[in-house]
Amino acid sequence: MTDVATTPQEKKESGRAQRKTKIGKVISNKMQKSVVVSVERLVKHPLYGKYVKKTSTFMAHDENNDAKAGDTILIMETRPMSARKRWRLVEILERAK
Repeated sequence: MTDVATTPQEKKESGRAQRKTKIGKVISNKMQKSVVVSVERLVKHPLYGKYVKKTSTFMAHDENNDAKAGDTILIMETRPMSARKRWRLVEILERAK
């Protein structure tokens, strides 16, 4: 799932590039068929070298309204589904406790 074709040769053999995937935590599921996902990443500070947490939020399409707040999920890039929704839920990796 997470392999991304990196060289132009790999892209040519597969027909098209693999879609991007991200793992994040659901922070809101109050909409119908949509969830808001928070993705954390570590970025090294350019001067001091300390790693800083950065978060990004994505709107993802959840066809069956399966994901609940606190769940860890895998999302995949897809065609635009609305003004802000460009990702879709692939699978729920871990349920919230």
